[in-house]
Amino acid sequence: MSHEAEIYVDGASRGNPGPAGIGYIIKIGEQSFKHRQHIGVATNNQAEYHALIKSLEKALQLGVKKAHVYSDSELLVKQVNGTYKIRNTKLSALHQKLQQLITRFEEFTITHVDREKNWEADRLANQAIDEAMP
Repeated sequence: MSHEAEIYVDGASRGNPGPAGIGYIIKIGEQSFKHRQHIGVATNNQAEYHALIKSLEKALQLGVKKAHVYSDSELLVKQVNGTYKIRNTKLSALHQKLQQLITRFEEFTITHVDREKNWEADRLANQAIDEAMP
């Protein structure tokens, strides 16, 4: 198995804060690992961070050494890349956890993509919320 992966992540929240879900797809060669999860009540930005953290934890379990992440959250991408400062304390704590994960990869990139390119992760995140709703 290749040690390089393309990872698509998305977080969703209804109400902001409200019921939230995450979705990600990890593509390693011809293999695809998909995950969706309801994460309780969170803001959209918190859900985006949770999606990225969970996807990187899974990628490490799968032996990924080079992670190329794609997200349609401009805020997430710019905060991770250091372009935007983080003023929210909850996001700051998630950002610190994320930075510790990133150091475990030989190579890490995160790129902003249009929503159309991230439709599958978006669908997974929203399915997770739908499944948790009564």
